[in-house]
Amino acid sequence: MGAGANELLVWASGPGLAIALAVCFAGIALRLVEIFAPGRRPDLAAPRAVTPGSGMRTVWTRSLPPQGMLRRSPATYLGGYVFHAGFFVVVVFAVPHIAVVRDLAGIGWPGLPEAVIDAAAAAGIAALAVLLASRLLDPVKRLLSGFGDYFAWVLSMLPLVTGFAAHHGLHPDYALLLALHILSAEALLVALPFTKLAHAFTAFVARWYNGDISARKGVAS
Repeated sequence: MGAGANELLVWASGPGLAIALAVCFAGIALRLVEIFAPGRRPDLAAPRAVTPGSGMRTVWTRSLPPQGMLRRSPATYLGGYVFHAGFFVVVVFAVPHIAVVRDLAGIGWPGLPEAVIDAAAAAGIAALAVLLASRLLDPVKRLLSGFGDYFAWVLSMLPLVTGFAAHHGLHPDYALLLALHILSAEALLVALPFTKLAHAFTAFVARWYNGDISARKGVAS
């Protein structure tokens, strides 16, 4: 292990992590203020129907593929589901990640076996590769894709790849691999509120609002 790699690891796991978390939380707070502070004009019309749970119902239905789309674009939907599920499992249930949360917040929960985390990481990496290939090979998706789409892809891929490589010792300098993994995760945290990755915390709010307001107006959502 080189001294430079050890110094980078110390900085990444200390000041770097603190900076990334501060920027991430501040950015999320800013985005939420931008969404909610303007408010909405009061709807003075009588609701067409009382439909409790319409917002949550829309959150669920909008999380499923529209009818026929799974058959028409399996790579997009299956790849998306596999990536999000794999990424979630790795981030939330990997024992080292739980240890970080316990050190920072004093709370923890049981982790999953390494074999499960490995499978989830590999599935997430493969799904991201399939999604990129689908984007590049489909002329319509390629035309609609911009820098932000590819930037979000890179930010999502790097923590999985570097974490997998560090865990399996795919480079002789473990400290360097671990530092790169932490730095890639911190880059994701910093960019999350300001890029298309913000859908991680805005998508469900938007779906709930659309379902709730649509039901009030008697419109299917």
